[in-house]
Amino acid sequence: MKKIDLHTASCFEVQRYSPKHQHAWNDFVSTAKNATFLFHRDFMEYHQDRFEDFSLMVFNDDKLLALMPANKHGNELHSHQGLSYGGLVLDGYIGFDNVLKIFREILKYLNQIGIQWLHLKLLPKIYHALPSDEIDYLLFLVKAEMTRRDLTQTIALSNKRTIRSSNRKRNLKTAYKNELTIVESAHFEAFWTNILIPNLQSTFGVKPVHSLNEITILKNRFKDQIRQFDVYHQSDIVAGVTIFETERVAHAQYISASPKGRETGALDLAFHYLINEVYATKAYFDFGISNENQGRAVNLGLQSWKESFGAFPIVHDFFRVNTENHHLLNDVLK
Repeated sequence: MKKIDLHTASCFEVQRYSPKHQHAWNDFVSTAKNATFLFHRDFMEYHQDRFEDFSLMVFNDDKLLALMPANKHGNELHSHQGLSYGGLVLDGYIGFDNVLKIFREILKYLNQIGIQWLHLKLLPKIYHALPSDEIDYLLFLVKAEMTRRDLTQTIALSNKRTIRSSNRKRNLKTAYKNELTIVESAHFEAFWTNILIPNLQSTFGVKPVHSLNEITILKNRFKDQIRQFDVYHQSDIVAGVTIFETERVAHAQYISASPKGRETGALDLAFHYLINEVYATKAYFDFGISNENQGRAVNLGLQSWKESFGAFPIVHDFFRVNTENHHLLNDVLK
């Protein structure tokens, strides 16, 4: 394929997503240079009753060049709040100058329809299929305000470090001694009902982001991308890890163990298996964030536990843009 050449293009057209665009949207997501299955409409719409979807598509003539998964709240547009990340999703062959023009047109469009603020939570770079930092530079140009920065703990699997933690080594030996077994399951009820929900309720007073019914629906839609691994002591489930798998990253969406599981090293067995066998050929294994208070505090115990598996921090950034600042992109290209 050739690099897209739009230097002579007269305009870009910003359109709000509608169901008639479903196939075009999903096809674009499958080939974009910075997208995951979370941007597929079948994932975005499992909780459509909670959000006013206001996703955007940018065309040149009939050529789709960019997407922005989003929802509207008052006079503000958000990277879709039902997703872990978002931003500007790009064709893999588009040049920087046209990305600038596309972002400018998005800001102008939003400003014209009365939306003052655009909130973006960027896709962490480990998920990029190709370098895609255009939006980082453009946010600098339009004087975007960083509103939040999270740390997520990640293992680079092609260069993973030898585990030095005596706790990890001891717990893995304990797991083998207790003859724990780990199995991949197509069902979530045992983990959700017996482990995850009780733990989240007793520790944080919250429920999982996904209900049992929702995660089951999503599993049926994305059988290869959503995987459940359960750890058993004899016939009793004692721990589990729910993985959201993308092209480059295995992300631990849910991690939880019962008191018996913690006593017998169940999660050490699970992560040893996942990191060294199931996902050994992935680029990254991501444990997720350890932040509290909108990124301004770190749960040190949780952070240290993830680091003990050989994980290192990367950032997950959130920005707010005043759509009036679209004019700041007018005279950048010389």
